[in-house]
Amino acid sequence: MNALPDTPESAGATLLIELREHIRRYVLLPSAEALDAVTLWVAATHLQAAWHHAPRLAIVAPARRCGKSRLLDVLVETVHDPLITVNTSAAAVYRTISNRPRTLLVDEADTIFGSSRAAEMNEGLRGLLNAGHQRNRPVTRSTGNDHQPREFDTFAMAALAGIGDLPDTVMDRSVVIRMRRRADGEVVAPLRGRRDGVLLREARAKLALWASHVLSDAETLQPDMPVEDRAADTWEPLVAVADLAGGSWPRRARLACVLMVAAEEEIEEDGCGGARILADIRRVFFAHDDPATLSTTTVLAALNDSPEAPWAEHGRSGLTARALAGLLKDYRISSANIRMPDGTQRKGYTFNKFADSWRRYCPKIHPLPQRGPAD
Repeated sequence: MNALPDTPESAGATLLIELREHIRRYVLLPSAEALDAVTLWVAATHLQAAWHHAPRLAIVAPARRCGKSRLLDVLVETVHDPLITVNTSAAAVYRTISNRPRTLLVDEADTIFGSSRAAEMNEGLRGLLNAGHQRNRPVTRSTGNDHQPREFDTFAMAALAGIGDLPDTVMDRSVVIRMRRRADGEVVAPLRGRRDGVLLREARAKLALWASHVLSDAETLQPDMPVEDRAADTWEPLVAVADLAGGSWPRRARLACVLMVAAEEEIEEDGCGGARILADIRRVFFAHDDPATLSTTTVLAALNDSPEAPWAEHGRSGLTARALAGLLKDYRISSANIRMPDGTQRKGYTFNKFADSWRRYCPKIHPLPQRGPAD
């Protein structure tokens, strides 16, 4: 029952196709790329010993009944050594995963991080999830009656399901699956543990056997990545699994990586926090034909008048000059006295002070014109 369908060298592609079909039967994923990504993530859990980074799987949705818990049900039966929890303390988690490599599955993550109070109470769990994304990031705690310090390993792959986005630091370390409610005519099979769990557990056993054959290759594999930085760290185990499996998977994994990373970058640029302020000010400058300077009054008026932007609700009177300065402080952008076309001086911002941050944080909004430092 647990024999590989082909030789170990060629079994991977077949096993991934079988696993993909199992997942598709019970869960409606938002895209073919998302389905491929979940398939590869499941397979990657069986090779955790080979990875330097443990990608999180963020299963998020805007409302209930979008299939988040159903997907977790499938993961419980297919990932390596699952540890499923709803509201477990960080201490209990790292004491459990420190004993052996496991796959952490967290349901109802919105009850943990969904409000500022809940997030504050669960700051330890967020820290654990952030640290455990990379190998050799232990936590040290005093244990026993003599309070001797002991290191607990935090490294483990983890899937978290909830309504709304997870904390930014967790999302940044995740392969993000944005679930949606099924429409009329979209059908999935019911999942019954006693009946369907047998097939899913058979798939898990085959994956584990295949993983044992390719583990040494996985430990030395350095796949060519189509993305960079944190996204490359997160997606590398999935792309490596695809390269080990062969067939159409190397191409499909890289396509999913490129499309899904780009989609998250676009959401981040259009989000209410982070680099949203940079992106919207880029739009303001572009709408004014990219002048060398714009007055603070002009920038604020455009931001507060945008019907799809959050700035008019930033305070009782919308975004103010002081609040704008605070949002730009982390980017080391500040206003200055600028000369207006009529010869008067007013507070404002220069194009060149934004240019570097625009290139770094929102390069896809509008291409920057070529101009000299004195422009």
